[in-house]
Amino acid sequence: MLLGDYRVEIIPDTEFWLDGGAMFGVVPRVLWERVSPPDDLNRVKLTCNCIFIDTGKQKVIIETGMGEKWSPRETEMYGIKRVRPLAESLKTIAGCGPGDIDLVINTHLHFDHAGGNTVGEKPQFTKARYLVSRSEFEHAESPHERDRASYLCENWQPLIDSQQLDLMPHSYEPIEGLVVEQVRGHSETMQTVRLSRGGNTLFGFFDMIPTRHHLSPAWIMSYDLYPTETMAFKKEVLPEALRENWICHFYHDQDMPLCRLAEVNGKIQPLPIES
Repeated sequence: MLLGDYRVEIIPDTEFWLDGGAMFGVVPRVLWERVSPPDDLNRVKLTCNCIFIDTGKQKVIIETGMGEKWSPRETEMYGIKRVRPLAESLKTIAGCGPGDIDLVINTHLHFDHAGGNTVGEKPQFTKARYLVSRSEFEHAESPHERDRASYLCENWQPLIDSQQLDLMPHSYEPIEGLVVEQVRGHSETMQTVRLSRGGNTLFGFFDMIPTRHHLSPAWIMSYDLYPTETMAFKKEVLPEALRENWICHFYHDQDMPLCRLAEVNGKIQPLPIES
């Protein structure tokens, strides 16, 4: 896909499964199972839709997926079904390898967003600068007991050792037209991304709206530390996305990583992007 003079591609990582009740919070199962059928363990299918941007001068990847450092027990627990490594998906879809990437951006350091930062005990993107907000890094180093399990230091410690990690402010513009901005809701320090180019806007909600099924204001994950602020964010941003015809990116959506929005019977609904 072209966004102005930038090339943008979705690089999906592996399929994995998380508890449906946790993914949909206070929404009753009788409602969410209609749109996201659970397996026998009450888990729903997710993926990690990383964003690749080629500016013509720099190659950027936003998020790096689950990574490949999981034990057999963890692989079973999260239902990880890896078809191919992230590096192979990057090569197949974007035509480049990890060594060609100039910037890696993490909206936050949860294992399903930063797991592919490293392979084994080394950085996967050998020539890249890795960007993460200073506030998120500090939280990851000393997490709250409620989200401690989501942070695995092997996803960033090798970047410190190789001196490839850059700590960024709450809001910054790593390349022209791309704004990375902190939004409180899923956590204190997670960020969203807005890419504006050629009169179009692509907005990455990441864990503020992880799938298209979370567009409704009340459909909020139990993982969110500040759910009422997630709801307020949706009520503020989604009308703007609808009005300005944004391309919306859902990081965890298995079937529709990108869409536009339409108002149907007074509700905001996802609209597939025509190829």
